Formats: sequence, C-alpha cells, structure tokens
Amino acid sequence: MTPPGQRRQDNAARTTPAGPHRQEHRERHVSEHQTSGHRRRLGEHAGDHAGAPPGERHEPAAGGARAATGTTGTAEDGVLRVRLGALRELVGLSRTRLDERVLAEAGRVLDEAAARDRLPRAYTTVAIAGATGSGKSTLFNALAGAQLSEAGVRRPTTASPVSCTWEAGREQSPDGLLERLGVPARARRRAHVLDPGLRGLILLDLPDYDSVDPAHREQVDRLLGLVDAVVWVVDPEKYADALLHERYLRAFAGHADVSLIVLNQADRLPPEAVDAVLDDLRRLLDERGVALGEHGEPGAWVLAGSALTGDGVGELRKLIGELVAARTAAARRLAADVDSVARGLESVYVADGAQAPAGLTDDAREEFGDRLAAAVGAPAAGLAAERGWLRRADRACGTPLAQGLRRLVARRAERRGEPPALATGRLRTDVSPAVSAPVVEQAVRQLSDEAAEGLPEPWARAVREAAWRGAEALPGALERALGERERGRPPRPGWWSAAAAGQAVLLATQLLGLCWLLTVLIGQPVMGRWLPLLLLGVGAVGGPLLAWGCRIAARGPAHAHGRAEEWRMRRLAAELGHRQVVEPVAAELMRYREVRERFVVAASPAGGAELSASGG
Repeated sequence: MTPPGQRRQDNAARTTPAGPHRQEHRERHVSEHQTSGHRRRLGEHAGDHAGAPPGERHEPAAGGARAATGTTGTAEDGVLRVRLGALRELVGLSRTRLDERVLAEAGRVLDEAAARDRLPRAYTTVAIAGATGSGKSTLFNALAGAQLSEAGVRRPTTASPVSCTWEAGREQSPDGLLERLGVPARARRRAHVLDPGLRGLILLDLPDYDSVDPAHREQVDRLLGLVDAVVWVVDPEKYADALLHERYLRAFAGHADVSLIVLNQADRLPPEAVDAVLDDLRRLLDERGVALGEHGEPGAWVLAGSALTGDGVGELRKLIGELVAARTAAARRLAADVDSVARGLESVYVADGAQAPAGLTDDAREEFGDRLAAAVGAPAAGLAAERGWLRRADRACGTPLAQGLRRLVARRAERRGEPPALATGRLRTDVSPAVSAPVVEQAVRQLSDEAAEGLPEPWARAVREAAWRGAEALPGALERALGERERGRPPRPGWWSAAAAGQAVLLATQLLGLCWLLTVLIGQPVMGRWLPLLLLGVGAVGGPLLAWGCRIAARGPAHAHGRAEEWRMRRLAAELGHRQVVEPVAAELMRYREVRERFVVAASPAGGAELSASGG
C-alpha cells in the first residue's frame, strides 16, 4: 500500500504522458508542482471524493480536463450525425461493388449507432475490464460504495456482467440501455451512495477477458463493442500481458479518449516501483499507439491506486464523473468507431495518392475514338471515297479516247472471266468495311486501363468490368450501323457537264480537222490548207489538257469528300463507342467520386466541415 502522503508527492510522476519525451514531461510536471502546487490539488480533490460525506462531495466542474479538450455535446452530436449519414450513404453506394464482408463492420457500427440513438443520452455506460485476479470487481465495489459484485480468490469469480446505476432522474429510465447490454435483471444494482458527480452513470463489472470459459470472453468482446467508455484494470504482475495489449489495447487505440487505464493493487509495491511500473506501462501504451490524455491533451488517462485501500479511488471517481457530466462519451465512442471503420476502409476507397484519380480525360476519349475509327476502317474508307471521286471526275471529264479504251479493257477482262471493276480499278466504295474485333478490344482495354489508373482495386475492377460488358456487343453493333448507313454517290458537280461538253466540242473539232485534212490529201480543192492542221492540233491537244485541268480541279473536292466520309464513319463509331463503353465507364467513375466524397466526410473528424468551407 502506498501511503496517501507519499502518493500525493509522487502523483506528478504517475500522470505523465507516454512516448519518447516522457522524461521531458515529467520534468515539466515537477516544475508545475513546485510553482503551483498541482499535485496537492489533485490529492485534495481525490480526498474529497473518497472521504467526504455523500451530500458534501463536489460535483466535477463542467470545464474539467476532458470537457475542456472537446467541443460541446451538441456540436459533437451534429458532427457525428453528418459522419454517420455519410457512412450510411457510402455503404449504400458500395453494396453492389464491394464484398459484404468488407462492409460488415461499417454496417455493425451503423446499427449500433442507430440503437444507441434510440436510448437516452442522459446515461453513460462505463465498463470495468480486466484480467483474472486484477481486482476489477473490488474496484467496482469501491466505486459503488457497496459490495455489489462478488470478489474472491475463486477464479473466475465474475461469470456475468453486473451493473450499478446512478439514476439520472425519474423520467429517465436506464432499462433500455441495460437490455441492450444484456445485463440480467438479477445483476442490476442501484447505487447505495448517491454521488451527484456520478448521476447518469451505468457502471459495469465485466467477466475476465482471459477467462478459461470461452462464454465469458465472448461476453467481454460483445460488451466492449457496446459500452460508451472502458476502465482497463491492470495489476503489477500482468500489466504487460500480451493478450491485453495486442488483442484489446492496440485494437482500442483509437478509443483512447473514452478509456482509462488503472494500475490496481499499487499498495503491493514500494513508491519507486510504482513509478517504474507506470513508466513502463506508458511505454507499452505508446508503442501500441494509445494516446495519453494528460496535460490537457485528448487521450487515455493512466493512474495508480488500490481498490483495497481506497488509494486513488477518489481520483478515478472524479475522472469518471467528468466523463459522465459531459454526456459526450457515447458520441465520442461512436466517433472513434467511425474512425476505426474509416481506417479499415481507406484502402478500398482511397488509392496511394491523396488526389482523386484523373478518370476519363479528354485525351483518353479522343484516343479511344481514333482507335475505333481505325477498327471500322474510317481512314481507308475516306481514302477510297476520295479516289472514287477522282475516278468519277476522270470519267466525266476525260477524253473520249480514254473512255473508249477503258470500255475495251473491261470487255476483254469480262471475256477472260475477270471482274470488270478489278481490271479498270473501279472498286466499289459503298461496301461496308469489316470491323476489326482485335482493334476494338485493344481500344477498350486502353480506355479501361487509363480510366482505372489510380483507383483502388475494387473500383478499378468495376470500371474494367463495365467497359468489357459494353465491348462484348460493340463489334456487332458497329457492323450493323455501317451496313445501315446511307449509300449512294454524291451529287454530280455542274462543271463536270461543262467539261464533258468541252470534250465533245474538242472531239468534234478534231474530227472536223481530220476530215478536212483527208479532203486535202485526195486532191479536192479546199480553202486554207493550214486550217485542217490547226483544227486537228487543237482537238488533239485540247482534250488531254482539259482532262488534266479537270483532274487538278477535282483534287480539292475529292479530298473534301474523302474527309467527310471518314468523319461520318468516325462519328458513327464514336457514338456507338460512347454509348456502349464510355457511358458505363463514366457512370462507374461518377459512382466512385460520390463514394470517395462520402468517405472523406465520414473519415473527417470534423464531418467534412473543411470541404464545405472550401467549397463555399
């Protein structure tokens, strides 16, 4: 047992935070003691609670250490409602994309939050958890001021949870909370000592978390998931127990703000040993990521005492009283649960980078359209259309002799069994080109990979699946659309008729000159012997020159016609690709952006207030 006087003198050493700077905190705390008498005030306050008559015990001030470090209950409740709403939407949007086991913990927290919200906030449930022989039942009785829970050498002693309730008022019944906690009616107790500082407290004595009976351990795990706050009781022998630190304290590291760690049975150690054990306990807590809440910082409190002698019980009662008076423990516990869920879900909603993925960029869409255009042969179709225009212009504006030679070649090819169009180069341009399925697959793969880049694996997989679902029917849809497109030749330009008339005039001129020249050669008297030669020359040279000029003039319209045909096929392929592939991928990306925004709100301690402020 540590004498009260000695304990007050060593109190500063026992309430320093854990971590690499423990010695610095201890020296700072000792300095504060020397200048302000801080340790004496703590000891006096603990003495007031431990030894003063019930009616004279002081109710903790609303501005206590824990109340001062947080916001008001209304603000915390409002932020929690926003976060829970975002988490609920997050789960709803993700059910068809994620495995139900991934969302199981989030669903459990939402169910527990809804159940807790239906019960009065006037009560705060605090569980006392500890290992076999740690003296938690004795500490429970000391806090209750009566022998309510059986304590003894038989192990395990506590087989079912026992509760002690300090009523918050006649209109506020704790029965609903006790039913939710599963405390048997025979194990429900009322506080014999009415302490105004503990009004609204439901204190639970849990079975041993290391009990040999599996049913006891199951009860502990269930109740630890339901209570608002936990008092972890350790003893000098098993304070470093791996089961406690690895299974429970590490898992409850995010719940440090609603946790207290009590080194019980400190009377079995000399004062210097108590300090060493407390320092080592803080070191272990620091290694497990448990934040400590001393010196006005949020986190768990660590203190030493003895339930058997009463040393430190008053200080523990004070801390529990401050926790109960604030009436925010339930909200803080649920907020810590949401934090834990957010940490578990972070990998499925946020990838390695902090920034949101780029998704479908304009370059990705344009490249996808280019690949689809290549798959349907749009560039080749445009080139064929351009060449077809030039051939039509050549036939319309060419010399009669050239046209006659083409007809002769076609007839000879037909006699040999060859297609006339092959012989003359007049390939049809109105036949629908075949769609290249491999090129379509490559285009879809490229688009889906770029759209899924930077996404967490479940959402990247959903984007790829959406792309491939649409890609299955895309080649067939492209072929049908190309087969149904409008066929036919473009209108015949008017200058082609003028050129054809010019060729006819030149041919007539050439024939006239030829006849005239023959007349001269047979000796018939004619006027102007040089004139037939002139007419013949003009007809023979003018026809090819006119055809050559028309061919030059037709290049521009032919190129424009080819570009128009290529663009028409590109647009047709792009429209189908957009409907079959891009729209489903964009819908998946939109869903991901929505769930990511909901996740950010749910994971933010301020409930996304920073986002709202920046967005406004």
